[in-house]
Amino acid sequence: MAVEHPAPVQQGDQTRIHNIGYRSYDGPRLGRAYARRSLYSQSLRGAYGLGRSVKSKVLPMLLFVVMCVPAAIMVAVAVATKANDLPVTYTRYAIIMQAVISLYVASQAPQSVSRDLRFKTVPLYFSRPIETADYVRAKYAALASAMFVLTAAPLVVLYAGALLAKLDFADQTKGFGQGLVSVALLSLLFAGLGLVIASVTPRRGFGIAAVIAVLTISYGAVSTLQAIADAQGSADAIAWMGLFSPITLIDGVQSAFLGASSAFPGGVGPGNAEGVVYVLGALGLIAGSYGLLMRRYKKVGL
Repeated sequence: MAVEHPAPVQQGDQTRIHNIGYRSYDGPRLGRAYARRSLYSQSLRGAYGLGRSVKSKVLPMLLFVVMCVPAAIMVAVAVATKANDLPVTYTRYAIIMQAVISLYVASQAPQSVSRDLRFKTVPLYFSRPIETADYVRAKYAALASAMFVLTAAPLVVLYAGALLAKLDFADQTKGFGQGLVSVALLSLLFAGLGLVIASVTPRRGFGIAAVIAVLTISYGAVSTLQAIADAQGSADAIAWMGLFSPITLIDGVQSAFLGASSAFPGGVGPGNAEGVVYVLGALGLIAGSYGLLMRRYKKVGL
């Protein structure tokens, strides 16, 4: 037996349009330059944990203090003993504290780029208004600036202490300027290498381990080979071996052109001709790091 269903009741049109207050934006368009500056400042602040959790501030601030405390102790000793010179030259300080610098790079380079890769936010940056070059320049400049702050701050402490100890103003100013040039080059080199390595993996832990491995293994291998060459009387080989480690590369540049004493075995640093190769090697690594970052983020942004 068929069952008849009642016909649907025709309702009137209940469509309503509600004005909820959306308005078009009529303000200024700040554009790429503003976005690039914002990304730079945010990345620079993040390199010291500013604007982030307390846990994120501990390691970078601790490393900053560790970098400055030995300089303060040297200043106190120089003032108390009325020494004629500082215990350590300005160009030598970063070489001595290389372990702290390497640890800072290893911790902050992945923090700068790995999270963007892990959470796939890089394409959002490139949607508009910034482009690949803007992102790479902002990140590179931010980490290099953070490293310059880390390495230049103890030099400022040493310089201020030297003036308080009434050491020769001209000599101290010259040494301070040479030290600033050295750490500026070091900051660009280490920041570039750290970012290239960290950009390979979205895993921050892997990035930290990889950066530490590259910096420490290369330095350990070069130092060992230089010691062997020194024991065998091959002084010429010692200088050329320094090209294969970032920290010895900086050591060679400053000993050749900035009047620094070399940390190479036997104190034999590169001559002027070899020093030109060191400068070209450092600049080549910096330019190569920038190029590799550009290539990497052109693929990531697709």
